[in-house]
Amino acid sequence: MYVKRVLPNGVRLITERIDTVRTASVGIWVGNGSRYEPAALGGISHFIEHMIFKGTDKRSARHIAIAIDALGGQANAFTDKECTCYYMKVLDKRLQTGVSILADMFMHSRFAQEDIDLERGVVLEEIDMYEDSPEDVAIDKLFEACYAGSALGRPILGTAETLQTINSEAMHDYMRRYYRPADTVVSVSGHFTEEDLDYIAELFSHMEGEGRNQITPAAYQPSLVLREKEIEQNHLCLSFPGVSLLSEERFAMNLLSSILGGGMSSRLFQSVREQNGLCYSVYTFTTPHLDTGLFSIYTGLGPETEQKALALIVRELHEFCDNGPEPDELSRCREQVKTNLLMGLESTGTRMMTIGRSELLRGEVSAIEQVLGAYDRVTADDLLALARRVFDFSQASLAVVGQPEKQETYRALLQ
Repeated sequence: MYVKRVLPNGVRLITERIDTVRTASVGIWVGNGSRYEPAALGGISHFIEHMIFKGTDKRSARHIAIAIDALGGQANAFTDKECTCYYMKVLDKRLQTGVSILADMFMHSRFAQEDIDLERGVVLEEIDMYEDSPEDVAIDKLFEACYAGSALGRPILGTAETLQTINSEAMHDYMRRYYRPADTVVSVSGHFTEEDLDYIAELFSHMEGEGRNQITPAAYQPSLVLREKEIEQNHLCLSFPGVSLLSEERFAMNLLSSILGGGMSSRLFQSVREQNGLCYSVYTFTTPHLDTGLFSIYTGLGPETEQKALALIVRELHEFCDNGPEPDELSRCREQVKTNLLMGLESTGTRMMTIGRSELLRGEVSAIEQVLGAYDRVTADDLLALARRVFDFSQASLAVVGQPEKQETYRALLQ
């Protein structure tokens, strides 16, 4: 059972007590990510995520690291397009100590200039690391092209140029302007007491700020991105406009993705890999945002087989749009999705992530019974109607990283 508590300053505390475990997972969620950033400060949200661990007025970076290890706990963070999360998992009896450290990092980081200058090099190495992953390059470059001209299309990590201008003053100012109480959710899942929750509420009642962060709507545009890279394979990402994370069709979209490319029995895996041996990896994924979304297909294969593979992928999409799912496909994939959800509930970390993200981005947390029921209500006709709307090849986008052919070749395949 989820319990929501709104503090006087607007911070939301969403909790789920589980009496059968000895751990507690806590996350601080902020409705701020790369799409809220001014263009000149691209990457500052992710940079701040790094710097949160580099010391506060009371604790040095070494002190923080030692204190977390001494708790036997785990602490980390991530930055997304629309949110940032700082999280920790500890034993229940050490929850208050762990949260006190996490809250201090969140609200009182020093952002010392000398630390920023050092950590900038770490972030630049992270950018280079992603550049060495052609799969990530294909996906990221396609998203940048599809949402070109909007903040949603800019990279989460920023660029070498934007990172160079970010200093201590910019970070403090950004935190004051974009880390607002009304955009903050503290989620806790596991074993805890009411005294623990009162302690957490007291810590975050001191957070200051007013108002809410607002997004600028992003407009999708069909794109073809070809990027040469000295690698053995070509990495392809084919995308279509999908649904937002607020859409009631998100359950149907997840089932559609599972049927087409969610596992070894999926249509694309069976057709492209098992029956024709054209690739090692092929899968589908969805990327929902507050106001838009993408449905994407990824595969990596040799340049000599990519045209045949892409033709097979296009054929499978047309086949689905003609006839819809087989009865066993829908029931099998429905059970797969529901089982994965239920298995995730065995982890307090996963449960904390689920309730925190849901409360932050959707403003509510659905009971697991409601979610399972929503999947049960999706019909074959629902999937067929969604597929026919989504797989409009006049709106398709494609990125190829490696040794791509000419644009005309890919345009002809997609037609």
